Amino acid sequence: MGGGVTGVALAFTNPGPEEFESFAGDQLAELAVEEVCAHRLPMPLKLAIQNCPDLVRSQHKVLGDLARRNTRRQNFGLFSLYRTEIGGPSVLPFLELPLYRVLTVAAAGHFRILRTSSDNDPDSATADRAPW
Repeated sequence: MGGGVTGVALAFTNPGPEEFESFAGDQLAELAVEEVCAHRLPMPLKLAIQNCPDLVRSQHKVLGDLARRNTRRQNFGLFSLYRTEIGGPSVLPFLELPLYRVLTVAAAGHFRILRTSSDNDPDSATADRAPW
């Protein structure tokens, strides 16, 4: 009986798409700060944008929506897998951004990134590194 109760508890706490959108928005905002603000922003924009990291982080809801629209969810009841492909010229046509692929597991109210890859780095990364 204990296993059944645990299974019901896990299914009940399996995070849904809304929670994923919030998680992904935060992850994408931090990646954009690292990738765009630090490395890819053209000089004229660097001069015009006074605080790129704050500006990007303020867009976490928009970034979360973008991630949700580029993600497929497989719901297994006790957990879900989210497969996201995001980036490339469709995101910001005036910047060269790599295409990122992320596999995330959701269970027991939490998200854990299992695998990442990008056009810049064809080798998969593990969850020890923030992917986005």
